[in-house]
Amino acid sequence: MKTPSDPYRGHRFPAEIIAHPVWLYVRFTLGFRDIDERLAAWGIVLTYETIRPWTLQFGQSFANEPRHR
Repeated sequence: MKTPSDPYRGHRFPAEIIAHPVWLYVRFTLGFRDIDERLAAWGIVLTYETIRPWTLQFGQSFANEPRHR
């Protein structure tokens, strides 16, 4: 049986670091720079240009999540 592959595999940051800014972007409609500043306050250094492709790649799965509840 084939196991589902990890969508975060091959990225530099762990899944929790990738998922949190994407969730913030989708849930609260914050801008990329706002999310960048929030993460910097917590000691996570990212650029807003790092967050943008993550939201394009993983954002739809976060946006669909509330519909399944």
